[in-house]
Amino acid sequence: MASDNGSFLSDQFGLIIFIGGFALVAMMLYSKFLFAKAHDKTTEVANSLRHAMIENFLLQMANEKPIRFTPQQLAGFTGDYSSLLGTGGFGTVYRGALPNGLAVAVKVLRGDLDRRSEEQFMAEVGTIGRTHHVNLVRLLGFCFDTKVRALVYEYMENGSLDAYLFNRNKAAVDLATLRDIAVGVARGLRYLHEECQRKIIHYDIKAGNILLDGGLTPKVADFGLAQLVNRADTHVSVSCIRGTPGYTAPEMWMQLGITEKCDVYSFGMLLLELVGRRRNFDEAAASESQQWLPMVAWTNSELMERICKVAFWCVQQQPGARPPIGAVVKMLEGEMAIAPPANPFQHLMASASVSSNMWMTTASSSGSSKSALPNGSNEVIVSL
Repeated sequence: MASDNGSFLSDQFGLIIFIGGFALVAMMLYSKFLFAKAHDKTTEVANSLRHAMIENFLLQMANEKPIRFTPQQLAGFTGDYSSLLGTGGFGTVYRGALPNGLAVAVKVLRGDLDRRSEEQFMAEVGTIGRTHHVNLVRLLGFCFDTKVRALVYEYMENGSLDAYLFNRNKAAVDLATLRDIAVGVARGLRYLHEECQRKIIHYDIKAGNILLDGGLTPKVADFGLAQLVNRADTHVSVSCIRGTPGYTAPEMWMQLGITEKCDVYSFGMLLLELVGRRRNFDEAAASESQQWLPMVAWTNSELMERICKVAFWCVQQQPGARPPIGAVVKMLEGEMAIAPPANPFQHLMASASVSSNMWMTTASSSGSSKSALPNGSNEVIVSL
């Protein structure tokens, strides 16, 4: 009898453990279900808030130039996206045509509406969507939908400058054309920095972001990193490093006070590429000393003197030592004499100082001068 009671109690105890374990597992699974449901709900709310924020932004842009297209219209413009032009970090570009026959390039942004693609979309529409200049690519419209987010630009027959400049299968571009391209890009930047109601800093000037039309007129493109800046602001803060290594100004990497002079630095690197007809860094160069184009150009007197001098002023280590873009245009056009630049790479070899604030912002004022940079306006003081 005692044995029967012991067996009964053992069975009861095992049943209790089984039921308790089952209940615990069920509670854990239910808790996980509730957490996942809450997380999905939170994500859905966050996405809805971002969507509503961008819709509000686009409502404010309604009086500006870009047109809002539907996904169905874009599919019609591009023949159901049948003509691929290229792909990039933020999306895929297709060729298309508007009903009036105007050729367009449609950049379809990839991925979900995360913070990065959201910032790029708003930067493009909010900056280039408000401007119009012969040397800036024209944003004709956009699409913002739950499934499709795209930007519609004028089509550039000759594609990007880097593909045109570094393509060995194409005939070499003559110096006069290179100079015209350089002047055109500088004029586009002058408009962004000095002539817009609010300054626009591009942050990513490079050959890949310069497009060429059928007549090789250059147009600054890809404003995904651009920023509107009040003219009263002497410096701006950025949350992360913007730009492309090799073109990005030193102060960006050191997180110092950022100004529009970071675009001037990038433009200087672009000038050196135009003159050298090669990328600013070439790992395949015969020797290590030949890999970095700016240093090669500094020691090579055969390169075009005027463009090189302007480029070396643009890539000075200190932002204040770089000229404003208006002075760059005048120097390139031959309307302003160019003082011999200080070695912009001296800090890599020995101690040297170039005084900051050497350039006054009067370079964009009316009138021109062929004389050496005059006292009181664009005087250059170099102390070694």
